[in-house]
Amino acid sequence: QQASTTDTTYNLISVIYHALQAVDTFHTYLRDTEETGDTELTGLLQSAIQQQRDLAAQAKELLAQRLSQSGS
Repeated sequence: QQASTTDTTYNLISVIYHALQAVDTFHTYLRDTEETGDTELTGLLQSAIQQQRDLAAQAKELLAQRLSQSGS
């Protein structure tokens, strides 16, 4: 069970990391897109950024819950 907890913790940290990396990458694309005036793609990227932020926040909350439970 120790390995399971470690794997779960690693997976949640990985989800947070990759979601925030995606936010950073999408911001780069967004800057490029805003310069071209492509409003459709700008909207898509803004939506993708928000979705990834939400995903990271959910994973962070779940990680905090799991860590506090394992500490009890």
